[in-house]
Amino acid sequence: MATKKLFGISQRRAFKRLLTNNRERLYRMAYAWTGNPHLADDLVQQTLLKALRSQKQLRDFAAAEGWLFRILANCLTDYRRAKREFQSADDLEIIDKVTPEHQFNDEQLVRRVRRAVQKLPINHRQVITLVDLEEFSYASVAQILDIPVGTVMSRLCRGRRALREFLLEMRPQESSRPATHIQRIK
Repeated sequence: MATKKLFGISQRRAFKRLLTNNRERLYRMAYAWTGNPHLADDLVQQTLLKALRSQKQLRDFAAAEGWLFRILANCLTDYRRAKREFQSADDLEIIDKVTPEHQFNDEQLVRRVRRAVQKLPINHRQVITLVDLEEFSYASVAQILDIPVGTVMSRLCRGRRALREFLLEMRPQESSRPATHIQRIK
C-alpha cells in the first residue's frame, strides 16, 4: 500500500513539474494565437486549471505536452465561441515593452512578423505556430487541433505562403541614398 502511495506522490510531482515547465510555452503559443497578452494569460490559466482538474484522464504521460496544447486550443475555441466577436487583425495592437537601443532593429522585425502572423486566419496561425515555433510534428498538431494530418499540411502550406506575402508587403523600403563606405586610414 505504501508503494502505491509513493507512486501517486511521484506522479503528482511529475505532473506539477510538467505544468511548471510548459507554462511559458503555453503562454507563448496563446500570445501568438491571440496577439493579446492579457487574453493569452487568461487562456493559460484556464488550460492549467483544466489540466489539474482532469489530470486523471491523462493515460500516457509521454503525450502530456500535446495534451496540454490540445487543452489550450480547446480553451481558445471556447473563448471564441463565447465571445462571438471576431476582431480584424488590423485592429489588434501589439504591446511590447521598451527595448534597448541595440535591439531596435530586431524588435522591429519581431513586430513585423507578429503583425503578419496576426493577419493570418486563426486556423493557419495555430498550425504555423505549433509546427514552426514549438516544433510539434504534423501528427501531434493534428491531434492537438483535432484535424486530419492532410489538413495540417495544407493549412501550413497556405499559411506560410500568406505569411511570406504579408512580410514582403511589410518590408521596409530601401533608401535611395547610396551606401556610405568607411575607409580605414593608417
